[in-house]
This record gives sequence, structure tokens and C-alpha cells, in this order.
Amino acid sequence: MNKKEQAVELHGKGYNCAQSVVCPFCEDLGIDVQTAFKLSEAFGGGMGTFSTCGAVSGMAMVIGMKQSDGNLDKPKSKSQSYKLMKEATNKFLEMNQSTICREIKGMDGGEVLRSCNGCIEDAVAILEELLDN
Repeated sequence: MNKKEQAVELHGKGYNCAQSVVCPFCEDLGIDVQTAFKLSEAFGGGMGTFSTCGAVSGMAMVIGMKQSDGNLDKPKSKSQSYKLMKEATNKFLEMNQSTICREIKGMDGGEVLRSCNGCIEDAVAILEELLDN
């Protein structure tokens, strides 16, 4: 099963959008699934407020974990992480017209731009492309 399929399957099991994006990358990131699940829990549902899409938040977490040098005394990797996140966000915007959960779901009377599963698949595909996974 590839990462996109795994992500959609996790969402079907009740994982939120952020968890569904982050958890398939655990092995690549060297973290256990339960830790990733817990760390990403409050990012679903647009951080519980239907703001930034959980799939987008999940992309940020994966990019940070993959790119960070982990240097607590003199961190030097932030600019590369920010650059990749900007690129990921722009790709997600091109595909979905928004990064705001409320807008994507059409909650204010607008059209539904994309399903949650679609956003999850897009986020995973973007990560695989940008991180060469």
C-alpha cells in the first residue's frame, strides 16, 4: 500500500486530516506512530476552528521533522523548512484554491472545493514530490 492509500485508510479509521498525512511518514521520519498521532491531534478540523486545513498542517509537521537539523543551540535549518513549506502551500493552493478548511468544505455557503480525502491525498503527493519519498 502506498502512502496516499495508507493516509486515506487512516482517515477512514477516524484519524483527522493532519494525523492521516503525518502518520504514513513516521518510518521515514524516525518517529513512532503513536507520538505522531498525539502531536498532530489538535491540528484536525482546521485546528479545531476550521481555519488552516489539517492536511496543510500535516505537511508542515512532516517538512519540519524531515528538514530540521535538530540543533537546539544553533538551529540553521529554519529557512530551508520555510522555503519547502511555502512551495508545498503554493502547490496545495493550485490544486485546491484555498488552505482554509472552512473554505475548502464550503461551510459558508460556497461550493465544496475538495473532499477531506482529496486534500489528504494531495498533501501526501506534494510531500512525496518535495521530499523525494
